[in-house]
Amino acid sequence: MSEKKVSGTALLHGDKEVPLLDTASVSPPISLTTTFRTIPPDFSLENLQNDVDFWKPKAEEHVYSRYSTSVITRVEHILSKINEGYAITYSSGLSAAYSALVLLNPKRIAITDGYHGVHMAIEVYKKSKPSVEVVDLDSDYQEGDICWLESPLNPTGESRDIKYYSDKIHRVGGLLVIDSTFGPPPLQYPFRFGADIVMHSATKYFGGHSDLLAGILVAKDQKVWNELWTNRTYVGNPMGSLEAWLLLRSLKTFHLRVPIQAENAAKLVEWLQKLASTPAGKSYDDIPGGMIQRVYHSSLQGKDARGFHPSKQMTGGYPATFAIQLSKLEYAALLPFELKVFTPATSLGGVESLVEHRLRSDASSDPKLVRLSIGVEDFSDLQADLKVGLLAVLKKVKAKL
Repeated sequence: MSEKKVSGTALLHGDKEVPLLDTASVSPPISLTTTFRTIPPDFSLENLQNDVDFWKPKAEEHVYSRYSTSVITRVEHILSKINEGYAITYSSGLSAAYSALVLLNPKRIAITDGYHGVHMAIEVYKKSKPSVEVVDLDSDYQEGDICWLESPLNPTGESRDIKYYSDKIHRVGGLLVIDSTFGPPPLQYPFRFGADIVMHSATKYFGGHSDLLAGILVAKDQKVWNELWTNRTYVGNPMGSLEAWLLLRSLKTFHLRVPIQAENAAKLVEWLQKLASTPAGKSYDDIPGGMIQRVYHSSLQGKDARGFHPSKQMTGGYPATFAIQLSKLEYAALLPFELKVFTPATSLGGVESLVEHRLRSDASSDPKLVRLSIGVEDFSDLQADLKVGLLAVLKKVKAKL
């Protein structure tokens, strides 16, 4: 697999080994059934016990949609191929995150910053296991810990060193879970840097159309997948049948969407960084300096004290979601509503570009931070929209003085 490209053949035909209920349809039919017709017994004990391999069930072996469906199995096989492991799907990204905690049963969770929803999921998990401690990512680790890493980071799009933290947690016998939602393939492949379980909110880039909720965990081997499947079955948090069909559809264009989004974002970051570098009293591209204080993005990090640079692990490009820090709260609050191509909304990863005053979704966020999720529109239109929007915001704020 090319570092810069996900195989379109794998996305379109990576489910060919999955036995199908309907072999005539080119596009898979939407099946909303919850239960399947039972096959007649042959009166052997094995047959009566219904011993099914749910990683790849035969067409006649589907029992109940909480266990498996043909479309979910197809989705999981395609996701497995492009994520270099064994993928299992869930009803949402947070459902996947919670399922990882159930699987690993940690004594302590090392986590710092990142998506606030995961922090809340940990708080819910602690209600059933009050002894669990949450410690800083850079604390000294001990036996019974897991490391919960998010890279690139929400909402800034900055990268953390996967290999460093995986080596650190492995030295005490622990495991590393990485939320790689901001870094889907081909941007990064976390198993190559020591991750043990990879999580994605599939609502975002895998779904890509802002019309489905889903999450995935990717394990290194089928034994772990089987355990995750058992837990999912009896916790009861699989994807819905319609969402699975929508995700299968979306994956067919995944390899076309993500590179365009990442390329658009890289160009916008370069332009915005020039604006941020322009001092007050001067202007760049007709925009007065001093409006944007900082641009956050993996490409702008440079090497850290240990010599890590994001390009070492983001071998297929940089994230398509990033953040800018405005110089005034009023600028951050108004900007999303002065844009016409960008849609003011939370979430990310869709084909349409989204803009969000992050404080509206996450109370812990910097009040002057604006998150940008870049879509597949023409770069020139996105750039022009931001330019007009920034000038409109400046005019409104000045008018109030």
